[in-house]
Amino acid sequence: MEKVNLAEKFAAFSEHWRPKIVGELNGQEVKVVKFRGVFPWHTHASEDELFLVWRGAMRVEFRDRSVELNSGEFLVVPHGIEHRTAADEEAEIVLFEPAATRNTGDSATSNFTAPNDVRL
Repeated sequence: MEKVNLAEKFAAFSEHWRPKIVGELNGQEVKVVKFRGVFPWHTHASEDELFLVWRGAMRVEFRDRSVELNSGEFLVVPHGIEHRTAADEEAEIVLFEPAATRNTGDSATSNFTAPNDVRL
């Protein structure tokens, strides 16, 4: 049991769209990731995802609407819902999702697909 300093964790990397595990609880992983640009459309058949904005702003886009999130706000995307994430400027995001959730969901592997086991 050790505390986690999010500012230190975010300062430890610079790449975008590559989540890093910083904690685990009850079969869930807490990940930190930097967003910039637009991520591909995807779904997760059985995993819900929580996006919490630590710094900056982002949006979660759905086929029929878009939800803007700013620092201190979060959104849960239920499993099975097609979505993509985007940030016009760099944003720092904390993710809560089941362990081993692939960031590109059920979609085919692409340049955006990140390894699931990178820890900080």
